[in-house]
Amino acid sequence: MIYQRSSALFQDAQNYIPGGVNSPVRAFKSVGGVPVFMKKALGAYLYDEDGRNYVDYINSWGPMILGHTHPKVLESVKLQLEKGFSFGTPTELETEIARLIVENVPNVDKIRMVNSGTEACMSAIRLARGFTGRDKIIKFEGCYHGHSDSFLIKAGSGAATFGNPNSPGVTQGTAQDTLLARYNDFESVKNLFKNNPDEIAAVIIEPVAGNMGCIVPEENFLEDLRKICTENNSVLIFDEVMTGFRLGFGGAQERLKIDADLVTFGKIIGGGFPVGAFAGRNEIMSQLAPEGSVYQAGTLSGNPIAMRAGLTTLSIIKEQKDLYRKLDVTTKVLHEQISTILSKKSIPHSVNRLGSMISFFFGEQKVRNFDEAQKADHSLFNKFFHHLLKEGIYLPPSGYETWFISDSIGNEEIEKTLDAVEKFEI
Repeated sequence: MIYQRSSALFQDAQNYIPGGVNSPVRAFKSVGGVPVFMKKALGAYLYDEDGRNYVDYINSWGPMILGHTHPKVLESVKLQLEKGFSFGTPTELETEIARLIVENVPNVDKIRMVNSGTEACMSAIRLARGFTGRDKIIKFEGCYHGHSDSFLIKAGSGAATFGNPNSPGVTQGTAQDTLLARYNDFESVKNLFKNNPDEIAAVIIEPVAGNMGCIVPEENFLEDLRKICTENNSVLIFDEVMTGFRLGFGGAQERLKIDADLVTFGKIIGGGFPVGAFAGRNEIMSQLAPEGSVYQAGTLSGNPIAMRAGLTTLSIIKEQKDLYRKLDVTTKVLHEQISTILSKKSIPHSVNRLGSMISFFFGEQKVRNFDEAQKADHSLFNKFFHHLLKEGIYLPPSGYETWFISDSIGNEEIEKTLDAVEKFEI
């Protein structure tokens, strides 16, 4: 049994941790089988407790854009650790990374650091409500903004209806303030604004979705969202926890040339350490305490270790002028070569890609929203996942997740991946 130690560790973990994991997707429930327990990571590779290694295409779900344990980031963290782990006071380091982000991200005047993407999105919604004096928000089916109550909502009987709680513990009262629209369906958004005049505080969206697989916005979709939010004095929030500093140094706003009112960050800005942030223009951000009356706080917000890792990571990215071009090329090669192999095997599939985010869906249909993602052949994806896992390729353990490509993925890793795909049979 190739996962003997992982199996034993998972069995032991279930005695002390609900489901044996600290985040549900890690349990392999979607794909089946036993989750692989990792021991270390370096460059493009993960190393498990059974002595096997894998080319990594999740990269800690996005943060490791430079690859694992980058030597410059590692050295900077070691030096910072010697100065202290956490102070509970302001530090110059917080201002340094804030300045770097504000100076390089479009339409951002101020930024507030938090500890996770969930916290960033939750706080951005609270700020939008405080700024507008309204209660309702619009989110899109299939877009994940963390596990705050406002976001754990599924669609009701139609796009213009109230949502219903998607998890026990979320109240119906909370659900009534969350309206559901379909990704890439602007008419569903128009109907919600029409049926809820002067009530919508914000529209929150992943500008490039990553939690129903990679879903790219269709032409004019984001532009139309920007326009309707402006017309209705509602706040447009881009959840760039995944896309921030991944699709470009200015994120999706820069790459897609759309200005949001608020933007949330995470992942890359912590260099692999727990982090989140939300940012926007002065008019909105000035409403935050202690400057304004909208309260938000965090004991470990701006943690010096995370700030040092993030600042070093962002500085390296900025210095590498061709990083995003290289990532785009690597992702394009994977797209075209894997697709060619699958087509030769007469395996129906479609591919969504933007920058270094990519997803393969099995089936004939092009995937543009959550409904279409659900109709993909997930049983075939699960078979594909386990085949590649045995061949030393680690994909996201769910057909509803995007792959994240790192700068450490080179020709050797690409060839290993393609050789594994060549061996795949239905």
